[in-house]
Amino acid sequence: MENRGSGRRKDAAPLQEAFEELLKAYRLKDKFDERLLIQAWPELMGQTVAKRTSGIFIKDKKLFVKISSGPVKNELNMNRSKVMALIESKFGKGVIEDFVVL
Repeated sequence: MENRGSGRRKDAAPLQEAFEELLKAYRLKDKFDERLLIQAWPELMGQTVAKRTSGIFIKDKKLFVKISSGPVKNELNMNRSKVMALIESKFGKGVIEDFVVL
């Protein structure tokens, strides 16, 4: 016996693709990606940096991170390009364009 639903499944977009299209249609994709980045900050940077991060936000495609430790702040400033590359590898280009340590 033939499975009637099998032909239909090929045409249906996977849930993730449908969600991405919905975000684009309502111009929410950038905000959604920014929220994901902020939530992923501890995972991306590790516990040492995460514990010393006292504030994080994105404005005009710039990631602002307030760090409570001078040595960690200096380390992040010296490795800005590495931080940007890490973010781009996880979230793609264009989510943020600059990184500012406060």
